[in-house]
Amino acid sequence: MLNCNLPNTVDSVSRRQFLQASSAAALGGLGLFSLTSSAQAADYTKPVPEAANLTPYLNKDRMLFRWNDVSLGAYRTGPQLKYPYFYPLNGLQSGLPLTTESALPYPHHRGLWLGCDPLNGGNYWSDGPVEEGQIQSTNIELSGKPTETSFSFKNNCRWVGPKDSKPFSDEREFTVSILDDRSWAIDAKLVVSAEEAIEIKRAKHSFFALRCAPDIAPMYGGTLMNSEGGTGAEGTYGKPAKWCGYHGARKGNPDIVEGIAIMNHPENFGGDCPWFTREYGHLSPSPFEFLTEPYKMKVGEKLLLRYRVVMHTGTPEESGLNQIYENWMQTA
Repeated sequence: MLNCNLPNTVDSVSRRQFLQASSAAALGGLGLFSLTSSAQAADYTKPVPEAANLTPYLNKDRMLFRWNDVSLGAYRTGPQLKYPYFYPLNGLQSGLPLTTESALPYPHHRGLWLGCDPLNGGNYWSDGPVEEGQIQSTNIELSGKPTETSFSFKNNCRWVGPKDSKPFSDEREFTVSILDDRSWAIDAKLVVSAEEAIEIKRAKHSFFALRCAPDIAPMYGGTLMNSEGGTGAEGTYGKPAKWCGYHGARKGNPDIVEGIAIMNHPENFGGDCPWFTREYGHLSPSPFEFLTEPYKMKVGEKLLLRYRVVMHTGTPEESGLNQIYENWMQTA
C-alpha cells in the first residue's frame, strides 16, 4: 500500500511525477501500457512521402500493396487457408475489387489462385478439410528493390495431401506493375515440381484460375471475351486464345467500365492450352478439362508456367489489351 504521508519531494521527484509513475505501474499491471504509448504516437496533417507511388507491405503471411496510399491488392497465405491467393485486386478508377473472395455459386473460389482437383487422391481446390489437400506456404519474401511503379516477391509452397501424399512443390515469383493511369498488371512465373509420380486423367478444377467480381460477370450484365473476339462461354469455352477476361460497368459507378484478364504464355503446357470459362465469372487457361489421355509427370520433372493478369479500365479494345500482350511477350 502506498504511503500517503509524503514529503514535498521524493528523491527530487515531484508529487505529480510520483503519482504519474505510480499510475503507469498500475496500468502496466493491467496490461494497458499500449494506451499510454499510443497517446504519444505522432499525428500527421499531410501525406508522408513514403506513401507515394506503389508501396508493398509484407505483414507476416500477407503481401499487401497500395497505389498512392490507396489499397490496390493483397496476396494471402496462412496455415488455415486451403491455398494462397490474391484478393482483392482493385480497379484503378473505381477502387472496387475486380475479383471476389466468396460469391455464389461456388463460394470456395478465392480471387486469383493456383490449385487442382483431383490430384493423386487429394483435393487442392474446394473448401473441404485441409487434411484432404492443402497448398502450404513455406516462405514469402520481397525480391529485389521496389521501384516507384513495380515490385516483385517470391513464395514457395508445398502441396500436402491425404496419406502423406506430397504431389507437388512450387516456386512462385510475382511482379506487380503499374502500366499507366488506367491499367496495372501481375506477371506470374510458376515452377511446379513433381515430388511423386503425377497422373491427371481429367480435372476441370485445375491450375491458374480467377473468379471475377459479380458485377462484371455475364450473369449480372458483364461481358466474357477473349483475344479472338469470342464472347460468352459459348464463344470462349474450349478454345485457344492469347487472353481471356471479364469486363463491365461497376456497381454503384455505372459510368466506369473496368475488367480483368489473364494472358496465357504460348509455351504453357507445350502450347496446347484451351480455356475453361463460365458465365458466372470463373475462367482458367487449363488443358485438363479437355484431355484425351492422362497428363503425367515423373518424379523431379518441372513444369514452367507464365501468365500476365491485367486489371484495366474500359473495354479490352479501349484499354489496348492486345498491345499489352505483345509488350509482355517481349519480356516474358
